[in-house]
Parts: sequence; C-alpha cells; structure tokens
Amino acid sequence: MTVDSSSTKTAILIGLSSDIGQALCHNWLKKGWQVSGTYRNAFEGIEALRSNLTCLLPVNLNDSDAIDSVCAEVTKATKVWDVLVLAPGLLEPIGPFLDCDFDAWANSIAINFTQQLRFVHRLMPHRNPDALDSGPTVIFFAGGGVNSAPTNYSAYTSAKIALTKMTELLAAEVPNVKFVIIGPGWVKTKIHESILSQPDLAGESYLKTVEKFKTNDFTSMTRVVDCCNTLVERKTTAITGRNFSVVFDRWDDDALEAQLLERPDMYKLRRSGNDL
Repeated sequence: MTVDSSSTKTAILIGLSSDIGQALCHNWLKKGWQVSGTYRNAFEGIEALRSNLTCLLPVNLNDSDAIDSVCAEVTKATKVWDVLVLAPGLLEPIGPFLDCDFDAWANSIAINFTQQLRFVHRLMPHRNPDALDSGPTVIFFAGGGVNSAPTNYSAYTSAKIALTKMTELLAAEVPNVKFVIIGPGWVKTKIHESILSQPDLAGESYLKTVEKFKTNDFTSMTRVVDCCNTLVERKTTAITGRNFSVVFDRWDDDALEAQLLERPDMYKLRRSGNDL
C-alpha cells in the first residue's frame, strides 16, 4: 500500500523513550508532523530532539496523578491529536508467577495495561473531530502468548492480551476512531536487556534471545514504522479493533480491507473449537 506522507498530522507518543517510540518520532518529524511525547527515562539525544517537538514531558507511570497532569499539559500544547501511540513496555518481573513478588507483578500489569488506558481515557476527548475517514488513530503494541502459554512472563503476557481485547472493546464503543494493536515481532530494542541480564529466570527465552543477537535475526525497525504508517492511513471501518502482526499479516496489501470486512473475526482474540 502506498502511504500518503503529504498530509500533516499531530501525534502524541506515550513512551517516546522506547526504541519504537523514537523511531516513529523521527519518521513523523521528517514528514512535517507535529509531535509531542512523554518518557519514563532520559535517553541519548533527548535534548537535541526536544527542540523539534511541541512538548516532551517526563512521567512516572506508577503515579496516576502525574499521568493526569501530563495529559493536561500535552493537550494544552497540542489542542487536538490525529494519532495517539501507547508504547511503554515492561517485561519484569521475570520468573514463574508463584515466585514473583506480587506487588511487582501488579505494577507490571499497571504499566503494560491499566495506566496506558488511563492516558487514552484522559486524551480521547482531545482527538481531532475532523479526521473521520482514516483517523483519529490509537496504536497499542502487543506481545506474544495469544496462541500459546509462554512461561516466566505472566504479567507482561496477561497485560498485553488484555490490551488486545481492550482494543476490540474500544473499537466497538467509540465510533470514528481507529484502534489497532500491533505485534512488532522480535525487534532489536533495549527491552531484551531484561532477559539477557536474568538468564536463570528467563528460561528458554534467554537462549532464544542470545541466538537472535548472535544471528542478528530481528524484524527491522523500518518495517515496524511502515506498518504503523500504513494502518494510520487506512480507513477506520475495516481496520479498527484488530491485532496486526508486522511479520505475519498482510497489512500492506491493498486487498486487505475488503477481506477484513468479509471476516469480522479476523485478527481478533477468539475461542477455538466452537464448531465441534
């Protein structure tokens, strides 16, 4: 699909300090978009980037009042938004559920799920009411585990699956807004440091991660950014509420939208075996 890069949009990136968040930010700035963002931790190049952004604010994702305050500041600066991206991700705590500190486990659920929805709840009234055909667009990011039961990452996996279902629920409740959740696959980002630093807890994922780095077998960041841009430009009706895999799905196929309209369950969480 050919993406229209000529239209100027306003984007808010929650989790701009993530590698995917930074890649999207640089791509959209090159297109002339207005970009605002939040970050948990300072990152290399933050000060050089700050001057190009409408606003860039630190936020503690464990603090609901801080999130509310940041949302108020961002909307004061941006007025309305066309694209809202939720990019925070936390793998910890790693290890079997019963061995995890439960407060740390619950905190991971909050960062990967609940607090991201707090941003959506606070920022949704400020969406651009004129972007009705191909937006406004809300982008979440999925993890693994939809079709299996990976061990030692129960908080991260459960939160991401809940976020996938919430994407569908929001799409059903909020018309004229496109909600999508994207599975980027194995991308070379700093989130893997959690696995590499805890080999005894990470289990099989440690060996797989080591092998990925050894062979440099990763999904390219360019491909992830292209997927986000393509879904931003697609019409809301067929796309909203769905989970797209960067690696395995035909998100860049012009024939996809007609197929999605014919198959309402496609790219959604569904129970199997109902026909038995």
